[in-house]
Amino acid sequence: MISAPQSLRRHIAIFGRRNVGKSSLLNALTGQQVAIVSPLAGTTTDPVNRAMEINPLGPCLLIDTAGFDDEGEVGELRNRRTGKVLDQTDLAMLVVDQVDDLSLEKQWLGELNRLEIPVVVVLNKIDVIEDINDALRQVTAIFGIEPVAISASRKEGIERLRDALAKAAGHDESTSLTGDLANAGDSVMLVMPQDPQAPKGRLILPQVQTIRDLLDKHCLVTCCDVSTMVASLDAMKEPPALIVTDSQVFRQVYDKKPSVSKLTSFSVLMAANKGNVEELIAGAQAIDSLTPQSRVLIAEACTHAPMSEDIGRVKIPRLIRQRYGESIIFDIHAGKDYPTDLSSYDLIIHCGACMFNRKLMLSRIDRARQQGVPITNYGLAIAHLQGILGMVAIPK
Repeated sequence: MISAPQSLRRHIAIFGRRNVGKSSLLNALTGQQVAIVSPLAGTTTDPVNRAMEINPLGPCLLIDTAGFDDEGEVGELRNRRTGKVLDQTDLAMLVVDQVDDLSLEKQWLGELNRLEIPVVVVLNKIDVIEDINDALRQVTAIFGIEPVAISASRKEGIERLRDALAKAAGHDESTSLTGDLANAGDSVMLVMPQDPQAPKGRLILPQVQTIRDLLDKHCLVTCCDVSTMVASLDAMKEPPALIVTDSQVFRQVYDKKPSVSKLTSFSVLMAANKGNVEELIAGAQAIDSLTPQSRVLIAEACTHAPMSEDIGRVKIPRLIRQRYGESIIFDIHAGKDYPTDLSSYDLIIHCGACMFNRKLMLSRIDRARQQGVPITNYGLAIAHLQGILGMVAIPK
């Protein structure tokens, strides 16, 4: 891996009507022909993603969307996909190319404001607008925001736009994955069993991110699997200050760990880093309220071919069925396939969401809260089911 994963990039989405130049703007910002540009309305049908570095924003993911004025049955489907992009948007560009009728744009600006998404208004095609100053005044009066004037096709004003994006984004307060659980000089043990889901020759993303976080803190890191954990502990001069484990072996590691060592899991670290950990802990405790007639949603951030002993599809359902019986129903939704209506579920158990940005995970938690459905994640659910949730260290 030579670049930041998408989940660690600031997600910047481009919204606007058809043919206002959204795809041209994406190409101008990236300096490449990433998106197809055509005078035909509706050329962009699905969101187009492009990862890049934008100075001074750092690693970003630019998302080009279909025009939100698309029409017809297919157009409505495209509009829904464009709307779903809001769930992952950290920063939005709202593109206009005229001032005659901006009613749709005002509706979108209202929704962006409701979701507290910072917005940069972009007045495109200044190369064909007769009175640019008058257009700027009118757009400012309509939106209450001074737009950035550009010509995406001629790549004019792109530097001004980058500056405006940086100003709107504000300071990026990146948080440590391990939080206050580990400090410089601490010895930390990582217990990392490599199950069939782990890609051959590589570590899974949460393990990589945790190692990097600990190295940045100048911690002393020891990696092992469950079978070598005791030998690794014996080889250490002092017990580790912290042990981070794969959630699937939570109880085994808990039973073997020194009493002075704090214990957490990669999934719990993700819960604290990606979402509202207090709400996710409450969701884990809601497992006690399930019944044999309950319905549970298992949500996975990434899509993969399920293998034997899959944690979300096999191990967690098995643990719950051992308590409540075989009649409990489990539905699986993977990737960005996530139900709008959650009311039929008694509980949502989400993966660690290492493939999602924080905004998208928080959007899912908020949707569950609004519909009164408790939500937790894999690591917290397993810890509760195995009776050790109260002993698990939660980063702050």
